[in-house]
Amino acid sequence: MLTEAELKQLTPEGVEWEMANVWINDYRAHANRRSETSQSLNIHSLRSEAIQRFTEIGFPKTHWEDWRFTNVSPIARRRFRRPAKSLPKVPAATLARLTWEAAATLVFVDGRFVPELSQRGELPEGVYCGSLAEALDRRSSLPALPKEGKDLSLWLGAQASFEMHPFVALNTAYFEDGAFLWLPKGAVIERPIHLLFLTAGSGGSGEVGKWGKESDLPVGAFPRNLIVAGESSQVRVVETYAAVGSGKKGVYLNSPVTELYAGPNAVVDHYKVQRESHEAFHMATFALRQDRSSNVSSHSISLGGGLVRNDVNALLDGEGSETILNGLYMIAGKQFVDHHMRVEHAKPHCNSHELFKGVLGGHARSIFNGLIHVRHGAQKTDAKQSNRNLLLSKDAVANSNPQLEIFADDVKCTHGSTVGQLDDDAIFYLRSRGIGAEAARSLLTYAFASDIVERIKVEPVRKDLEEFLFTALPKGEVVRQAV
Repeated sequence: MLTEAELKQLTPEGVEWEMANVWINDYRAHANRRSETSQSLNIHSLRSEAIQRFTEIGFPKTHWEDWRFTNVSPIARRRFRRPAKSLPKVPAATLARLTWEAAATLVFVDGRFVPELSQRGELPEGVYCGSLAEALDRRSSLPALPKEGKDLSLWLGAQASFEMHPFVALNTAYFEDGAFLWLPKGAVIERPIHLLFLTAGSGGSGEVGKWGKESDLPVGAFPRNLIVAGESSQVRVVETYAAVGSGKKGVYLNSPVTELYAGPNAVVDHYKVQRESHEAFHMATFALRQDRSSNVSSHSISLGGGLVRNDVNALLDGEGSETILNGLYMIAGKQFVDHHMRVEHAKPHCNSHELFKGVLGGHARSIFNGLIHVRHGAQKTDAKQSNRNLLLSKDAVANSNPQLEIFADDVKCTHGSTVGQLDDDAIFYLRSRGIGAEAARSLLTYAFASDIVERIKVEPVRKDLEEFLFTALPKGEVVRQAV
Protein backbone atom coordinates (compact mmCIF):
# COMPACT_ATOMS: atom_id res chain seq x y z
CA MET A 1 0.00 0.00 0.00
CA LEU A 2 1.27 3.48 -0.86
CA THR A 3 2.29 5.91 1.84
CA GLU A 4 0.42 9.14 2.50
CA ALA A 5 3.17 11.14 0.81
CA GLU A 6 3.00 8.94 -2.29
CA LEU A 7 -0.78 9.28 -2.41
CA LYS A 8 -0.42 13.04 -2.67
CA GLN A 9 1.53 12.63 -5.93
CA LEU A 10 -1.14 10.57 -7.66
CA THR A 11 -3.69 11.91 -10.13
CA PRO A 12 -7.26 12.15 -8.78
CA GLU A 13 -8.14 8.91 -10.57
CA GLY A 14 -5.07 7.25 -9.12
CA VAL A 15 -5.97 8.41 -5.62
CA GLU A 16 -9.43 6.94 -5.95
CA TRP A 17 -8.11 3.58 -7.10
CA GLU A 18 -5.56 3.51 -4.31
CA MET A 19 -8.22 4.40 -1.75
CA ALA A 20 -10.29 1.53 -3.13
CA ASN A 21 -7.29 -0.67 -2.35
CA VAL A 22 -7.39 0.63 1.22
CA TRP A 23 -10.91 -0.79 1.55
CA ILE A 24 -9.90 -4.08 -0.09
CA ASN A 25 -6.82 -4.56 2.08
CA ASP A 26 -8.76 -3.67 5.22
CA TYR A 27 -11.38 -6.29 4.37
CA ARG A 28 -8.74 -8.96 3.88
CA ALA A 29 -7.07 -8.06 7.17
CA HIS A 30 -10.34 -8.55 9.08
CA ALA A 31 -11.89 -11.38 7.05
CA ASN A 32 -10.96 -14.10 9.55
CA ARG A 33 -12.03 -12.21 12.66
CA ARG A 34 -15.78 -12.36 12.21
CA SER A 35 -17.81 -14.01 14.96
CA GLU A 36 -20.77 -15.19 12.88
CA THR A 37 -21.23 -18.88 12.13
CA SER A 38 -21.64 -17.80 8.49
CA GLN A 39 -24.51 -20.22 7.92
CA SER A 40 -22.47 -23.07 6.41
CA LEU A 41 -19.98 -20.52 5.06
CA ASN A 42 -22.54 -19.12 2.60
CA ILE A 43 -22.39 -15.63 4.11
CA HIS A 44 -18.60 -15.74 4.04
CA SER A 45 -18.77 -16.72 0.37
CA LEU A 46 -21.19 -13.86 -0.34
CA ARG A 47 -18.85 -11.40 1.34
CA SER A 48 -15.90 -12.71 -0.68
CA GLU A 49 -17.81 -12.36 -3.94
CA ALA A 50 -18.79 -8.80 -3.02
CA ILE A 51 -15.27 -7.61 -2.22
CA GLN A 52 -14.00 -9.35 -5.35
CA ARG A 53 -16.55 -7.44 -7.41
CA PHE A 54 -15.51 -4.18 -5.77
CA THR A 55 -11.91 -5.05 -6.59
CA GLU A 56 -12.89 -5.31 -10.26
CA ILE A 57 -15.01 -2.16 -10.61
CA GLY A 58 -13.84 0.19 -7.85
CA PHE A 59 -15.85 3.28 -6.99
CA PRO A 60 -18.53 4.54 -9.44
CA LYS A 61 -17.24 6.61 -12.36
CA THR A 62 -19.03 9.53 -13.95
CA HIS A 63 -18.81 7.84 -17.37
CA TRP A 64 -21.13 5.11 -16.03
CA GLU A 65 -24.62 5.94 -17.24
CA ASP A 66 -26.28 5.51 -13.83
CA TRP A 67 -23.68 7.70 -12.13
CA ARG A 68 -22.96 10.37 -14.73
CA PHE A 69 -24.47 13.17 -12.63
CA THR A 70 -23.24 11.85 -9.27
CA ASN A 71 -19.56 12.37 -8.55
CA VAL A 72 -18.53 10.27 -5.55
CA SER A 73 -14.94 11.54 -5.47
CA PRO A 74 -15.57 13.22 -2.09
CA ILE A 75 -16.12 9.69 -0.74
CA ALA A 76 -13.60 7.84 -2.88
CA ARG A 77 -10.75 10.19 -1.87
CA ARG A 78 -11.39 9.82 1.84
CA ARG A 79 -10.38 7.22 4.35
CA PHE A 80 -12.96 5.97 6.84
CA ARG A 81 -12.45 3.86 9.92
CA ARG A 82 -14.41 0.93 11.26
CA PRO A 83 -16.68 1.64 14.24
CA ALA A 84 -14.79 1.51 17.53
CA LYS A 85 -15.41 -1.32 20.00
CA SER A 86 -16.74 1.17 22.51
CA LEU A 87 -19.52 3.00 20.72
CA PRO A 88 -20.16 6.70 21.37
CA LYS A 89 -22.72 7.64 23.99
CA VAL A 90 -26.09 8.76 22.70
CA PRO A 91 -27.45 11.88 24.44
CA ALA A 92 -30.81 11.32 26.09
CA ALA A 93 -32.12 14.36 24.22
CA THR A 94 -31.31 12.73 20.89
CA LEU A 95 -33.24 9.57 21.77
CA ALA A 96 -36.17 11.58 23.10
CA ARG A 97 -36.28 13.62 19.91
CA LEU A 98 -36.13 10.65 17.53
CA THR A 99 -38.11 7.91 19.29
CA TRP A 100 -41.82 7.41 19.89
CA GLU A 101 -44.15 4.68 21.09
CA ALA A 102 -43.85 1.66 18.82
CA ALA A 103 -44.38 -2.09 18.86
CA ALA A 104 -40.58 -2.40 19.01
CA THR A 105 -37.73 0.08 18.76
CA LEU A 106 -34.30 -1.18 17.69
CA VAL A 107 -31.45 1.31 18.09
CA PHE A 108 -28.19 0.97 16.17
CA VAL A 109 -25.13 3.15 16.70
CA ASP A 110 -22.48 3.22 13.97
CA GLY A 111 -24.20 0.21 12.43
CA ARG A 112 -24.26 -1.95 15.60
CA PHE A 113 -27.28 -2.99 17.65
CA VAL A 114 -27.43 -1.45 21.13
CA PRO A 115 -29.75 -3.60 23.32
CA GLU A 116 -29.77 -1.23 26.30
CA LEU A 117 -31.23 1.57 24.14
CA SER A 118 -33.75 -0.68 22.42
CA GLN A 119 -37.21 -1.93 23.36
CA ARG A 120 -38.40 -5.13 21.72
CA GLY A 121 -41.93 -5.03 23.16
CA GLU A 122 -44.50 -7.80 22.95
CA LEU A 123 -44.88 -9.16 19.45
CA PRO A 124 -47.11 -11.92 18.04
CA GLU A 125 -45.91 -15.49 18.44
CA GLY A 126 -43.39 -16.55 15.83
CA VAL A 127 -42.22 -13.02 15.01
CA TYR A 128 -38.50 -12.30 15.23
CA CYS A 129 -37.44 -8.66 15.52
CA GLY A 130 -33.84 -8.05 16.48
CA SER A 131 -30.21 -7.95 15.50
CA LEU A 132 -29.17 -9.51 12.21
CA ALA A 133 -25.78 -10.36 13.70
CA GLU A 134 -27.49 -12.30 16.51
CA ALA A 135 -29.63 -14.12 13.96
CA LEU A 136 -26.56 -15.13 11.98
CA ASP A 137 -24.78 -16.30 15.13
CA ARG A 138 -27.56 -18.12 16.97
CA ARG A 139 -29.94 -19.81 14.59
CA SER A 140 -31.51 -21.84 17.42
CA SER A 141 -33.13 -18.68 18.84
CA LEU A 142 -35.10 -17.99 15.69
CA PRO A 143 -38.62 -19.19 14.94
CA ALA A 144 -39.02 -21.98 12.43
CA LEU A 145 -38.55 -20.74 8.90
CA PRO A 146 -40.25 -22.28 5.87
CA LYS A 147 -38.45 -25.06 4.08
CA GLU A 148 -37.07 -22.75 1.40
CA GLY A 149 -35.75 -20.26 3.96
CA LYS A 150 -34.00 -22.29 6.65
CA ASP A 151 -30.73 -20.57 5.85
CA LEU A 152 -30.66 -16.77 6.09
CA SER A 153 -28.01 -16.72 3.40
CA LEU A 154 -30.79 -17.62 0.95
CA TRP A 155 -32.44 -14.27 1.73
CA LEU A 156 -29.42 -12.01 2.15
CA GLY A 157 -28.30 -10.68 -1.22
CA ALA A 158 -31.31 -12.15 -3.03
CA GLN A 159 -32.80 -8.72 -3.79
CA ALA A 160 -29.88 -6.25 -3.61
CA SER A 161 -27.36 -6.98 -6.36
CA PHE A 162 -23.79 -5.71 -6.12
CA GLU A 163 -22.90 -6.61 -9.71
CA MET A 164 -22.81 -2.97 -10.84
CA HIS A 165 -23.24 -1.16 -7.53
CA PRO A 166 -19.98 -0.63 -5.60
CA PHE A 167 -21.66 0.61 -2.42
CA VAL A 168 -23.88 -2.46 -2.23
CA ALA A 169 -20.70 -4.51 -2.70
CA LEU A 170 -18.99 -2.66 0.16
CA ASN A 171 -22.04 -3.08 2.37
CA THR A 172 -22.21 -6.81 1.64
CA ALA A 173 -18.53 -7.21 2.43
CA TYR A 174 -18.41 -4.93 5.47
CA PHE A 175 -21.77 -5.10 7.25
CA GLU A 176 -21.51 -6.06 10.91
CA ASP A 177 -25.12 -5.77 11.97
CA GLY A 178 -28.54 -4.45 11.15
CA ALA A 179 -32.17 -5.33 11.71
CA PHE A 180 -33.77 -8.69 10.94
CA LEU A 181 -37.56 -8.85 10.94
CA TRP A 182 -39.33 -12.15 10.29
CA LEU A 183 -43.12 -12.43 10.15
CA PRO A 184 -44.65 -15.91 9.86
CA LYS A 185 -47.82 -16.64 7.91
CA GLY A 186 -50.77 -14.59 9.11
CA ALA A 187 -48.85 -12.48 11.65
CA VAL A 188 -50.26 -8.97 12.10
CA ILE A 189 -48.39 -6.25 13.99
CA GLU A 190 -50.74 -3.39 14.74
CA ARG A 191 -48.25 -0.72 15.80
CA PRO A 192 -45.19 0.21 13.70
CA ILE A 193 -41.70 -1.15 14.25
CA HIS A 194 -39.02 1.55 14.48
CA LEU A 195 -35.45 0.99 13.34
CA LEU A 196 -33.27 3.90 14.46
CA PHE A 197 -29.75 4.22 13.03
CA LEU A 198 -27.45 6.80 14.64
CA THR A 199 -23.97 7.59 13.38
CA ALA A 200 -21.28 9.62 15.12
CA GLY A 201 -19.69 12.45 13.17
CA SER A 202 -15.97 13.16 13.29
CA GLY A 203 -13.92 16.29 13.60
CA GLY A 204 -11.54 14.92 10.96
CA SER A 205 -12.40 14.89 7.26
CA GLY A 206 -10.50 11.74 6.26
CA GLU A 207 -9.23 13.45 3.12
CA VAL A 208 -5.90 12.38 1.66
CA GLY A 209 -3.15 14.36 3.37
CA LYS A 210 -5.33 15.10 6.42
CA TRP A 211 -5.54 11.68 8.02
CA GLY A 212 -4.02 12.31 11.44
CA LYS A 213 -4.75 9.68 14.09
CA GLU A 214 -6.89 6.64 13.33
CA SER A 215 -9.39 7.74 15.98
CA ASP A 216 -9.84 11.10 14.20
CA LEU A 217 -10.96 9.49 10.94
CA PRO A 218 -14.67 9.65 10.12
CA VAL A 219 -16.56 6.41 10.68
CA GLY A 220 -17.91 4.26 7.87
CA ALA A 221 -21.11 2.40 8.81
CA PHE A 222 -22.78 -0.31 6.71
CA PRO A 223 -26.10 -1.36 8.29
CA ARG A 224 -27.81 -4.34 6.63
CA ASN A 225 -31.53 -4.86 7.10
CA LEU A 226 -33.55 -7.91 6.12
CA ILE A 227 -37.37 -7.91 6.28
CA VAL A 228 -39.28 -11.07 5.38
CA ALA A 229 -43.07 -10.75 5.53
CA GLY A 230 -44.70 -14.16 5.27
CA GLU A 231 -47.98 -14.98 3.57
CA SER A 232 -50.92 -12.76 4.62
CA SER A 233 -48.82 -10.93 7.22
CA GLN A 234 -49.09 -7.20 7.92
CA VAL A 235 -46.50 -4.78 9.28
CA ARG A 236 -45.38 -1.15 9.27
CA VAL A 237 -41.66 -0.44 9.45
CA VAL A 238 -39.97 2.95 9.91
CA GLU A 239 -36.25 3.40 9.28
CA THR A 240 -34.74 6.60 10.68
CA TYR A 241 -31.16 7.70 9.95
CA ALA A 242 -29.64 10.56 11.93
CA ALA A 243 -26.46 11.81 13.58
CA VAL A 244 -25.69 10.96 17.21
CA GLY A 245 -25.67 14.65 18.09
CA SER A 246 -28.33 17.22 17.30
CA GLY A 247 -26.31 19.51 15.01
CA LYS A 248 -25.83 19.57 11.25
CA LYS A 249 -22.05 19.13 11.38
CA GLY A 250 -20.05 15.92 11.43
CA VAL A 251 -18.42 13.93 8.63
CA TYR A 252 -19.19 10.21 8.27
CA LEU A 253 -20.31 7.63 5.73
CA ASN A 254 -23.56 5.74 6.18
CA SER A 255 -24.25 3.14 3.49
CA PRO A 256 -27.29 1.04 4.44
CA VAL A 257 -28.92 -1.73 2.43
CA THR A 258 -32.48 -2.88 3.16
CA GLU A 259 -33.91 -5.99 1.52
CA LEU A 260 -37.64 -6.65 1.74
CA TYR A 261 -39.53 -9.73 0.64
CA ALA A 262 -43.34 -9.55 0.69
CA GLY A 263 -44.97 -12.96 0.53
CA PRO A 264 -48.35 -13.78 -1.03
CA ASN A 265 -51.08 -11.38 0.18
CA ALA A 266 -48.65 -9.65 2.55
CA VAL A 267 -49.17 -5.97 3.33
CA VAL A 268 -46.08 -3.91 4.18
CA ASP A 269 -46.05 -0.18 4.86
CA HIS A 270 -42.44 1.05 4.84
CA TYR A 271 -40.95 4.45 5.63
CA LYS A 272 -37.42 5.78 5.49
CA VAL A 273 -36.58 9.13 7.07
CA GLN A 274 -33.06 10.41 6.41
CA ARG A 275 -31.96 13.26 8.70
CA GLU A 276 -28.19 12.90 8.58
CA SER A 277 -25.60 15.57 9.30
CA HIS A 278 -25.28 18.03 6.41
CA GLU A 279 -21.62 16.98 6.10
CA ALA A 280 -22.42 13.27 5.94
CA PHE A 281 -22.43 10.88 3.01
CA HIS A 282 -25.50 8.67 2.71
CA MET A 283 -25.42 5.96 0.02
CA ALA A 284 -28.49 3.77 0.46
CA THR A 285 -30.20 0.91 -1.37
CA PHE A 286 -33.73 -0.37 -0.84
CA ALA A 287 -34.56 -3.56 -2.75
CA LEU A 288 -37.89 -5.33 -2.61
CA ARG A 289 -39.50 -8.36 -4.21
CA GLN A 290 -43.22 -9.03 -4.12
CA ASP A 291 -45.13 -12.27 -4.47
CA ARG A 292 -48.70 -12.62 -5.74
CA SER A 293 -51.36 -10.19 -4.49
CA SER A 294 -48.96 -8.50 -2.08
CA ASN A 295 -49.18 -4.79 -1.35
CA VAL A 296 -46.13 -2.69 -0.49
CA SER A 297 -45.98 1.05 0.02
CA SER A 298 -42.73 2.87 0.74
CA HIS A 299 -42.16 6.54 1.51
CA SER A 300 -38.64 7.99 1.36
CA ILE A 301 -37.94 11.32 3.08
CA SER A 302 -34.53 13.00 2.58
CA LEU A 303 -33.82 16.08 4.66
CA GLY A 304 -30.14 15.83 5.62
CA GLY A 305 -26.85 14.65 4.20
CA GLY A 306 -24.31 16.45 2.06
CA LEU A 307 -24.01 13.84 -0.70
CA VAL A 308 -26.97 11.45 -0.81
CA ARG A 309 -27.85 8.59 -3.13
CA ASN A 310 -31.00 6.48 -2.79
CA ASP A 311 -31.37 3.46 -5.04
CA VAL A 312 -34.82 1.86 -5.00
CA ASN A 313 -35.33 -1.39 -6.89
CA ALA A 314 -38.75 -3.07 -6.91
CA LEU A 315 -39.53 -6.41 -8.54
CA LEU A 316 -43.22 -7.21 -8.89
CA ASP A 317 -42.79 -10.95 -9.21
CA GLY A 318 -46.30 -12.15 -8.42
CA GLU A 319 -49.54 -11.65 -10.29
CA GLY A 320 -51.82 -9.05 -8.78
CA SER A 321 -49.18 -7.30 -6.67
CA GLU A 322 -49.23 -3.55 -6.08
CA THR A 323 -46.46 -1.09 -5.21
CA ILE A 324 -46.61 2.53 -4.11
CA LEU A 325 -43.32 4.44 -3.98
CA ASN A 326 -43.46 8.03 -2.78
CA GLY A 327 -40.70 10.42 -1.80
CA LEU A 328 -39.91 13.92 -0.63
CA TYR A 329 -36.53 15.65 -0.56
CA MET A 330 -36.04 19.12 0.92
CA ILE A 331 -32.51 20.38 0.52
CA ALA A 332 -30.62 23.67 0.57
CA GLY A 333 -27.08 25.05 0.73
CA LYS A 334 -24.81 22.72 -1.23
CA GLN A 335 -26.70 19.51 -0.53
CA PHE A 336 -26.93 16.94 -3.32
CA VAL A 337 -29.56 14.19 -3.49
CA ASP A 338 -29.79 11.49 -6.16
CA HIS A 339 -32.76 9.11 -6.48
CA HIS A 340 -32.42 6.17 -8.84
CA MET A 341 -35.57 4.08 -9.21
CA ARG A 342 -36.17 0.84 -11.07
CA VAL A 343 -39.61 -0.79 -10.97
CA GLU A 344 -39.74 -4.09 -12.82
CA HIS A 345 -43.09 -5.63 -13.75
CA ALA A 346 -42.41 -9.33 -14.20
CA LYS A 347 -45.96 -10.71 -13.97
CA PRO A 348 -49.37 -9.60 -15.31
CA HIS A 349 -52.07 -7.62 -13.51
CA CYS A 350 -49.64 -5.60 -11.35
CA ASN A 351 -49.84 -1.91 -10.43
CA SER A 352 -47.09 0.54 -9.49
CA HIS A 353 -47.48 4.22 -8.64
CA GLU A 354 -44.55 6.57 -7.97
CA LEU A 355 -44.62 10.20 -6.88
CA PHE A 356 -41.44 11.98 -5.84
CA LYS A 357 -41.32 15.66 -4.97
CA GLY A 358 -38.32 17.90 -4.39
CA VAL A 359 -37.94 21.32 -2.78
CA LEU A 360 -34.55 22.90 -3.53
CA GLY A 361 -33.03 26.11 -2.19
CA GLY A 362 -29.58 27.69 -2.18
CA HIS A 363 -27.14 25.87 -4.47
CA ALA A 364 -28.73 22.48 -3.91
CA ARG A 365 -28.85 19.88 -6.69
CA SER A 366 -31.06 16.85 -7.21
CA ILE A 367 -31.20 13.92 -9.59
CA PHE A 368 -34.24 11.78 -10.27
CA ASN A 369 -33.75 8.85 -12.63
CA GLY A 370 -36.75 6.56 -12.73
CA LEU A 371 -37.27 3.50 -14.90
CA ILE A 372 -40.39 1.39 -15.27
CA HIS A 373 -39.57 -1.88 -17.04
CA VAL A 374 -42.41 -4.11 -18.23
CA ARG A 375 -41.30 -7.60 -19.21
CA HIS A 376 -42.72 -9.78 -21.94
CA GLY A 377 -45.96 -11.31 -20.74
CA ALA A 378 -46.62 -8.74 -18.02
CA GLN A 379 -49.97 -7.82 -19.53
CA LYS A 380 -52.53 -5.58 -17.83
CA THR A 381 -49.76 -3.61 -16.17
CA ASP A 382 -50.79 -0.24 -14.74
CA ALA A 383 -47.76 1.93 -13.96
CA LYS A 384 -47.46 5.64 -13.22
CA GLN A 385 -44.35 7.64 -12.45
CA SER A 386 -44.11 11.33 -11.62
CA ASN A 387 -41.34 13.62 -10.40
CA ARG A 388 -42.07 17.25 -9.50
CA ASN A 389 -39.49 19.79 -8.37
CA LEU A 390 -39.89 23.21 -6.83
CA LEU A 391 -36.91 25.56 -7.07
CA LEU A 392 -36.74 28.26 -4.39
CA SER A 393 -33.47 29.70 -5.68
CA LYS A 394 -32.11 30.61 -9.11
CA ASP A 395 -28.95 28.68 -8.21
CA ALA A 396 -30.73 25.40 -7.43
CA VAL A 397 -30.70 22.69 -10.12
CA ALA A 398 -33.01 19.70 -10.53
CA ASN A 399 -32.39 17.02 -13.15
CA SER A 400 -35.26 14.64 -13.90
CA ASN A 401 -35.27 11.64 -16.23
CA PRO A 402 -38.32 9.37 -16.02
CA GLN A 403 -38.22 6.42 -18.43
CA LEU A 404 -40.38 3.57 -19.72
CA GLU A 405 -39.28 0.24 -21.20
CA ILE A 406 -42.32 -1.75 -22.32
CA PHE A 407 -42.23 -5.24 -23.83
CA ALA A 408 -45.94 -6.05 -23.48
CA ASP A 409 -48.79 -4.70 -25.60
CA ASP A 410 -51.73 -4.48 -23.18
CA VAL A 411 -50.56 -1.99 -20.56
CA LYS A 412 -51.27 1.48 -19.17
CA CYS A 413 -47.99 3.26 -18.42
CA THR A 414 -47.43 6.98 -17.93
CA HIS A 415 -44.55 9.11 -16.75
CA GLY A 416 -43.77 12.79 -16.40
CA SER A 417 -41.73 15.42 -14.61
CA THR A 418 -41.86 19.12 -13.84
CA VAL A 419 -39.25 21.61 -12.67
CA GLY A 420 -40.37 25.12 -11.84
CA GLN A 421 -40.72 27.94 -9.36
CA LEU A 422 -43.61 29.20 -7.26
CA ASP A 423 -46.59 30.55 -9.18
CA ASP A 424 -46.52 34.36 -9.19
CA ASP A 425 -50.30 34.51 -9.59
CA ALA A 426 -50.78 32.34 -6.50
CA ILE A 427 -48.39 34.55 -4.52
CA PHE A 428 -50.28 37.64 -5.69
CA TYR A 429 -53.59 36.10 -4.65
CA LEU A 430 -52.33 35.32 -1.13
CA ARG A 431 -50.83 38.79 -0.77
CA SER A 432 -54.17 40.32 -1.81
CA ARG A 433 -55.64 38.49 1.20
CA GLY A 434 -53.26 40.23 3.60
CA ILE A 435 -50.49 37.63 3.73
CA GLY A 436 -46.92 38.92 3.43
CA ALA A 437 -44.73 37.95 0.48
CA GLU A 438 -42.40 35.69 2.48
CA ALA A 439 -45.26 34.00 4.29
CA ALA A 440 -47.08 33.50 0.99
CA ARG A 441 -44.07 31.76 -0.52
CA SER A 442 -43.73 29.54 2.56
CA LEU A 443 -47.43 28.68 2.51
CA LEU A 444 -47.24 27.54 -1.12
CA THR A 445 -44.07 25.58 -0.41
CA TYR A 446 -45.75 23.87 2.53
CA ALA A 447 -48.73 22.94 0.36
CA PHE A 448 -46.39 21.45 -2.26
CA ALA A 449 -44.47 19.32 0.27
CA SER A 450 -47.39 18.37 2.48
CA ASP A 451 -48.93 16.40 -0.38
CA ILE A 452 -46.37 13.69 0.42
CA VAL A 453 -46.29 14.20 4.19
CA GLU A 454 -50.07 13.73 4.48
CA ARG A 455 -49.76 10.26 2.90
CA ILE A 456 -47.70 9.03 5.85
CA LYS A 457 -49.88 6.81 8.04
CA VAL A 458 -47.58 6.69 11.09
CA GLU A 459 -48.78 9.67 13.12
CA PRO A 460 -45.55 10.48 15.06
CA VAL A 461 -43.56 10.49 11.81
CA ARG A 462 -46.12 12.63 10.01
CA LYS A 463 -46.36 15.16 12.84
CA ASP A 464 -42.57 15.34 13.16
CA LEU A 465 -42.25 16.13 9.46
CA GLU A 466 -44.99 18.74 9.68
CA GLU A 467 -43.08 20.35 12.54
CA PHE A 468 -39.92 20.25 10.45
CA LEU A 469 -41.71 22.17 7.69
CA PHE A 470 -42.99 24.81 10.12
CA THR A 471 -39.48 25.26 11.53
CA ALA A 472 -37.58 25.18 8.23
CA LEU A 473 -39.81 27.59 6.29
CA PRO A 474 -39.57 31.36 6.81
CA LYS A 475 -42.60 32.71 8.68
CA GLY A 476 -43.38 29.14 9.71
CA GLU A 477 -45.68 30.29 12.52
CA VAL A 478 -47.85 32.07 9.99
CA VAL A 479 -48.05 28.85 7.98
CA ARG A 480 -48.89 26.87 11.11
CA GLN A 481 -51.80 29.20 11.88
CA ALA A 482 -53.02 29.14 8.29
CA VAL A 483 -53.19 25.34 8.06
